Amino acid sequence: MGSMRKSRLSQYKQGRLVEHFVAGTTARTAASLCGVNRKTAALYFLRLREIIAYELEAETANMLGGEIEVDESYFGGKRGRGAAGKIPVFGILKRGGKVYTKIIPDAASATLIPIIERKVIPDSIVYSDCWRGYNVLDVSDFHHFRINHLKLFADRQNHINGIENFWNQAKRHMRKFNGVPKAQFGLYLKECEWRFNNSDPSSQLSQLRQWVRVYLN
Repeated sequence: MGSMRKSRLSQYKQGRLVEHFVAGTTARTAASLCGVNRKTAALYFLRLREIIAYELEAETANMLGGEIEVDESYFGGKRGRGAAGKIPVFGILKRGGKVYTKIIPDAASATLIPIIERKVIPDSIVYSDCWRGYNVLDVSDFHHFRINHLKLFADRQNHINGIENFWNQAKRHMRKFNGVPKAQFGLYLKECEWRFNNSDPSSQLSQLRQWVRVYLN
C-alpha cells in the first residue's frame, strides 16, 4: 500500500471528491460537480476504495464475541442460493457492533466454519438460518441457535435481522452504480462494510480525510 502514487489533483479538488464519495455520489456525477475528468474521478474513487479495503484488512485479526449473527448472500444476477453468475459472500455480525464480510467460493461447511472459527470468540452465541452448512456448529465451541424463516414470527432474540439489514443496505448502495465491475466487487463490498460499521457520514468523512493525508497527499 505504501507504493500508492500520490494524487496530482489539488487538495481542494481531492477534498470535494472525498465529500462526494461519502455522500454516495457516482464518479460520473462527482466529476461533473467538481470540474474534473470522468476517468480522473473514477480512478480517485477506486483509490479511496483501495485505501478502505487495506485499512479494513489490517483489522481482520480483531475477533468478534457476544451475540453473533452469521449468514451468506449472493450478489449480482438472479435471486436464490447459488444462482448462476452470482458472487457468494459470507457475513458475520456482532449485534450492536461491527460486520465482517468475505467473498467465498461456496457455502459449504468446509468453507464457512473455518471463517467463523477465525473470527468469532469461542463460547459466543451464534445465530444462523437453517442452511445445512451450519450444522457442524451444533457440536462446536459456540452456542448455536437456528432461525426458521418459515415460522411467521422469530423469537425475540432468535433472529438474524442485523446481518440481513446489512445485505439490504449493501445491495441498495451497489445498485446505484448500474452493476459493479466483477474485478472490483471486493472493493465495493469492503466499502459497504466500512459504511455500515461507521454509519455517521461526518465520522466517515473525517476518517477518510485522515487516510487520504497518509496515502494520497
